[in-house]
Amino acid sequence: MSMVKRRSRSMQVVTGCTLVTALLVAGCGGGDTDSAATTTKRSPQSTTSATTPQGDTRPAAVTVEVDDMKFAPAELTVKTGDTVTWHFADKAPHTVQGIGDKAMGLNSPIIDKGDWSYTFTVPGTYRYLCSLHPEMRGTITVQ
Repeated sequence: MSMVKRRSRSMQVVTGCTLVTALLVAGCGGGDTDSAATTTKRSPQSTTSATTPQGDTRPAAVTVEVDDMKFAPAELTVKTGDTVTWHFADKAPHTVQGIGDKAMGLNSPIIDKGDWSYTFTVPGTYRYLCSLHPEMRGTITVQ
């Protein structure tokens, strides 16, 4: 009898290991309703931690077209850390010149064709104009 009991215990251990393995495999996508509930509880945590940092850490690259004697768009909202690029494609040369203390860093050279970029690191409202054509104006709000 003792030999039968040993085999029974041995079968219980193997059965227990098999059950644990089955539950682990089921938790990775099996159709068991209990494992589906477990998977549902885990997925939002891993999804949130995986997607949130990528969205928050990846700065945007935004382009303002300088053409037809205007900045387009003339008003823009970006996040801290985003880079704005002015793409100059007009017949006349232009500049990007900040207006006021807040926008002192906005100071491009005179550009006929090409790009000039600025990365906004401090929240606020930045007003600017073309120093050669003061009627050309724009505003960038950094949040």
